[in-house]
Parts: sequence; structure tokens; C-alpha cells
Amino acid sequence: MRQIVLDTETTGLEWKKGNRVVEIGCVELIERRPTGRTYHQYINPQREFEQGAAEVTGLSLEFLSDKPVFAAIADEFLAFIDGAELVIHNAAFDVGFLDYELSLLGEAYGRLGDRVTVEDSLLLARQRFPGQRNSLDALCKRLGVDNTHRQLHGALLDAQLLCDVYLNLTAGQREIGFGGAEEATPGAAAAVVRHFDPAVAGARPRVTVSADELAAHEARLATLRKKAGGRCLWDPPALEAG
Repeated sequence: MRQIVLDTETTGLEWKKGNRVVEIGCVELIERRPTGRTYHQYINPQREFEQGAAEVTGLSLEFLSDKPVFAAIADEFLAFIDGAELVIHNAAFDVGFLDYELSLLGEAYGRLGDRVTVEDSLLLARQRFPGQRNSLDALCKRLGVDNTHRQLHGALLDAQLLCDVYLNLTAGQREIGFGGAEEATPGAAAAVVRHFDPAVAGARPRVTVSADELAAHEARLATLRKKAGGRCLWDPPALEAG
């Protein structure tokens, strides 16, 4: 599975008012693992920032004046994300802006939905933490993601932070330590499956663990308890009083 964690910065809050994208940042995941491949581009919006928008990003028209316009980078950007699942925080915002940018290039470019699927991490966070603040900064604090270096909004930095947040937010069997499909091929399975015949093998072997293995096991359970907010599945059931 190929996923692209994506963030944009813009000249204002609404594309319907003619605001434009000024920065795109992407981080690639394959089977939920960062590959090291990223996409980052500043864009000349050819218009002014709305009041307050430049302060949020730290960008200026002077800085962006020699950067390419969206039309010049559209094909490269679309090639990077093509066929992937996009992971976006508050996806409607970014998708709306990117669809608007594509619409300015003509019908041949279509819409993002023609090329990718989208997972909204904000909706996932609201399902897991209903009634709580679920901004990127709030989730970083709640899930233990270090964002102390985030002084301003930046598309690539925010995409990298969102990558860590998303992996923590959706942690499942890989977090517990089970292998993925590539680690459990049919050949590998055939190599470890054995039929036990007492008449041939004698008494069943007894498996013991060392003190170091027990300590490592308890450390893993402690991590799972912290993420689960209490007990984890492998803890023994609590005894009721009386």
C-alpha cells in the first residue's frame, strides 16, 4: 500500500475567494513505513496574501516571486501522488485548493479524486478522541510526537509531523510487533509449520524465557498500556472484590 501524507499552505482560508496554494509538502509511506522520499515545492501564487496568512507561514510575496507557478509544477506533483492514498488533516481544505488549482489548468487535468483516494486524519482523530481538540499540535502533544521545532506552519514540516501522528493514531498489529505480509510469505510459513507426533517426537518440549526476555515483554506491555490509556489485551483480567 502506497500512501502520501500531504499538507499545503495557502494565501488565505478560502479558494472560492481566489486564494492560491503557496507550498506543498508530501511524505511517502509504503506499507506504513516512511521510504525517505518526499516532495516539497514553494509556489508563486501571483496574488497577495490575505491579512494574517503570511504571518502563519512566515512566507512573503518577495520570497515567492522567483518560485515557479502551479502550472509549471503540476505534472511533477501529480506524478508523485498518482495512484496513492493521500493522508491529509482536514482534507476538505487541501483538496478544495488543489482541485481549484487543477481547474485553472483546464479540464484535461481533472480532479484529485480521479487519481487518488483520500484519508482524512482529522476525522480519524475525532472518532478516537471525541469532544477533544484535534489540531495537529494537540495531537502531537497527546500522542507523544515532538513538535517543539514547529514555530510556523510549513507544508513539509507539517506533513512529517502528520506522518508520525497518523502512524500513532492508526497503530495496530505492526505497532504490537507482528510482521507484515512481506514477512509472512507462503514459503516462510511452510518452513515453520510442523505436525507434532508424540510417538515419534516423545514428550512435548518445554519453552522457558530468560529474565531479559520477561523484562522486554513487560516494557512492550507498558508501552501498549500507555497508548491504550489503561489496560492492554495481554494483561490478566482484574479480580473483582468480594
